[in-house]
Amino acid sequence: MNSQTITADAAGTWKLGDLPVHRLGFGAMRLTGSAAFHLGTPSDRDRSIAVLRQAIDLGVNHIDTAAFYFSSLRCANELINSALAPYPDDLVIVTKVGPYRTYDGQWGTSARPEDLRGHVEENLRRLGRDHLDVVNLRRMPKYDSIAEHFGALAELRDAGLIRHLGISNVEPRHLAEAQAIAPVVCVQNRYALDRPDPVTDELLRICGEQGIAFVPFYAVAGEGGERGAVTAHDEEVRAVARAHGASPAQIRIAWTLHQGPHVLAIPGTGNPGHLTENVAAGAIRLTAGELDRLNGLRPAAG
Repeated sequence: MNSQTITADAAGTWKLGDLPVHRLGFGAMRLTGSAAFHLGTPSDRDRSIAVLRQAIDLGVNHIDTAAFYFSSLRCANELINSALAPYPDDLVIVTKVGPYRTYDGQWGTSARPEDLRGHVEENLRRLGRDHLDVVNLRRMPKYDSIAEHFGALAELRDAGLIRHLGISNVEPRHLAEAQAIAPVVCVQNRYALDRPDPVTDELLRICGEQGIAFVPFYAVAGEGGERGAVTAHDEEVRAVARAHGASPAQIRIAWTLHQGPHVLAIPGTGNPGHLTENVAAGAIRLTAGELDRLNGLRPAAG
């Protein structure tokens, strides 16, 4: 496939509440360094800014970020602001709150409900916005219920600081808990071809039935997680990739998008060439036979 001619609209569109986005978006985590958070080495600032501008040129109108996406020298939200402000009218920036990192990069105490306003204001300040399009509450393991935290965000939405709310790292019961408080426009969970998860499979189904966007993270990285994409791919993935003249990473993105029209993909990269390939993956149409071959990998990976 000729990745150079393909833009994000090839993946189709979905809505985050009343905000239409292309189903192929961009994750900002990899902008800050060779690996996420305090791992790896800081990125080249000019290159990261160029990647963000290239994403917009390729039709990306959905960027996923967080205030805790930073390395020793780089902050994802500051890079987004520097590269893209004044922002395109159709650009939707989604951020998340809950986890907290200290200035030296270590993970701090999980936020209490009353802390979330400060998290939201930090995102507003770094992004240079007067409101946030979508804020995901990322559930922290120490809290079994998300009701108090989500309720605090709902109050900020009512105050006009947030337009729409989502949740992350959750189970179906948490979705029901949140919906009893305020509308949920997206659910963001870890989900990948080589990482079977019956609980998240159920969330995927529920979101489809209710018209809620399901947004997997680490869909390309797989078990590599925050350290980066996996380099070892099953032969079935490689065979499908060869059939499409694509890379295994592109097939992983395509498989993700094929899980339902409500599924969005937010692959992240600080590499311009990888960005072009990631966006082009939205144009790959897998056959029923290819999907069967790929789906057959999931039980074996459990």
